[in-house]
Amino acid sequence: MRMRPTLSWTSAEEPPPGTTDLEPVAEALSGGGVLVLSGAGISTESGIPDYRGEGGSLSRHTPMTYQDFTADAGARRRYWARSHLGWRTFGRARPNAGHRAVAAFGRQGLLSGVITQNVDGLHQAAGSEGVVDLHGRLDRVVCLSCGTFSPRRELARRLEEANEGFAPVAASINPDGDADLTDEQVGDFRVVPCAVCGGVLKPDVVFFGEAVPPQRVEHCRALVREASTLLVLGSSLTVMSGLRFVRQAAQEGAPVLIVNRDPTRGDRHAVTRIALPLGPALTTVAERLGVPVGETSPGEAAAGPG
Repeated sequence: MRMRPTLSWTSAEEPPPGTTDLEPVAEALSGGGVLVLSGAGISTESGIPDYRGEGGSLSRHTPMTYQDFTADAGARRRYWARSHLGWRTFGRARPNAGHRAVAAFGRQGLLSGVITQNVDGLHQAAGSEGVVDLHGRLDRVVCLSCGTFSPRRELARRLEEANEGFAPVAASINPDGDADLTDEQVGDFRVVPCAVCGGVLKPDVVFFGEAVPPQRVEHCRALVREASTLLVLGSSLTVMSGLRFVRQAAQEGAPVLIVNRDPTRGDRHAVTRIALPLGPALTTVAERLGVPVGETSPGEAAAGPG
């Protein structure tokens, strides 16, 4: 029997209350060596919804799973139709104050690294370097047969040519760039094969139900071992891919700080959870530390390749 991935969780005990005291975050950053683990909540202020927060996308849709994508040509057609439309919006998203603050902390040498569960590329667009994209990047495509990688913009061009006039109005865009479309709106959308071998193309992201590459996990574990503090930003920590690093940090004695408005699955491993919006919270911390964040510039990169 096929198992569905974990999409939600319910705490068996009363979660500890969140605070609004940012001093622990400021103190940790002032000492340096902080490892950031970010989730969908850091990108909501860029217009990309999260999965599980108030109004999160899981309340209205179930994300594509790896098992369905690889086994069902119809599922792949529906996915690429929705993703192709969503990319037009998703790819234009720009970094917000939270991404810029993280990049500024990095420039000041206060961070040991950044691990993101997001696939939007907004940390890099804001100027963060050495970001580990735990779940991959939506702006790259891989062939499941020959392993060839190609830019998403190239696939977008090919899909435009194969589906001239395809422009349904989506109800919403989801955190993975998937647009909400009905089967009628998907219609007879045409999927294009790998240009090298004719195989099946997949975005270079880790779908629900798919394992993160082991070498990437080990790299992240090494970053956690070296960190003075693990700072979680905008993640419910529902899935094990992120929660395991929180558990590791707690077991190894590194303080875990969480900035997330809603309770998370990792709260019991944390020193504290700060229940504040990320952009304003991180901007406040930067001001306390005298770290210049700056504003969005006209030339600042978007999430996608444009």
